[in-house]
Amino acid sequence: MSRNVRAMQCSPSAVFAVLADGWLYPTWVVGASRMRDVDPEWPQEGSRLAHSVGAWPALIDDETVSLAWNPPHRAVVRAKGWPIGEAEVTIDVRRHGDGCLVRIQEEAAEGPGSWVPRAITDPMLYLRNRETLQRLAFVAEGREQNGES
Repeated sequence: MSRNVRAMQCSPSAVFAVLADGWLYPTWVVGASRMRDVDPEWPQEGSRLAHSVGAWPALIDDETVSLAWNPPHRAVVRAKGWPIGEAEVTIDVRRHGDGCLVRIQEEAAEGPGSWVPRAITDPMLYLRNRETLQRLAFVAEGREQNGES
């Protein structure tokens, strides 16, 4: 399981405001390139985001499903990216000083990606999720500074 932690200069609520806006998903998730639809119930458990992964002309249409939603502490999703497979992603947030600490954990859950040894996948996921947390920080911190959260 790949784990990354980042300190952010915003409140946990600001992070969850970004997570709750499904249309922002490709803004902060590395690999997601566009949104096709967001369930009106997003991010409640069982709701879905319809997104595409990759770059034209090699776009793959898939979805992410909310498994748990407990703002401003924890969100769990099942991100699908076939033919690679599916991953379970957990985001934990806790207050830290004037800001917060955000931890993202990702583990292949199904499909070919789950067959690859963790010694190979974890370093790649670590780099991907380091960038994901940086993007999430840019959006959450910027929105909070501008009074949008």
